[in-house]
Amino acid sequence: MKIDGNAVRPGNVIEHKGGLWRAVKIQHTQPGKGGAYLQVELKNLRDGSKLNERFRSSEKVEKVRLEQRDYQFLFHEGDMFTFMDIESYEQIALPQDDIGEQAVFLRDGMAVQLEMYDGAPLGVHLPEQVELTVAETEPVVKGQTASSSYKPARMDNGVRVMVPPFVNEGDRIVVATEDTSYVKRAD
Repeated sequence: MKIDGNAVRPGNVIEHKGGLWRAVKIQHTQPGKGGAYLQVELKNLRDGSKLNERFRSSEKVEKVRLEQRDYQFLFHEGDMFTFMDIESYEQIALPQDDIGEQAVFLRDGMAVQLEMYDGAPLGVHLPEQVELTVAETEPVVKGQTASSSYKPARMDNGVRVMVPPFVNEGDRIVVATEDTSYVKRAD
């Protein structure tokens, strides 16, 4: 599907220079001379290389439509993560590089979505929030609770999160997978 060059948004996958690229960051620029353009940081979905491109509104870009399929995370061995298609029970293994930093949030049996293009997986979408157990945190210093201060905590999966002072070791909390931030106490 062809779109205008200035219609590219973060997260869009485009076909460019013979490869598949995901738009990571965009910046609209309107110089004093000449026409406006969109500065786009692209990441190659095959090899992870990055590229900065300028797209003008008069240019056409090929936006790729990806198929979203429901999978279940089964286990990981070394740097390979195994997922199962919920409908066909077919298993697929992906290297950690394809999953990225969010791999630490994967739990056995977790429902995820795989992005597929021509039958090949390109990426994994985890739930927006996950429940984790606080493994280690500092005790509250008296008088520190008056302000909205946060303290560091290490979760059971090794992730570090800034949490409010009332959170203690052993508490279950909800963490946003996108930016690794505290959301609330688990119900």
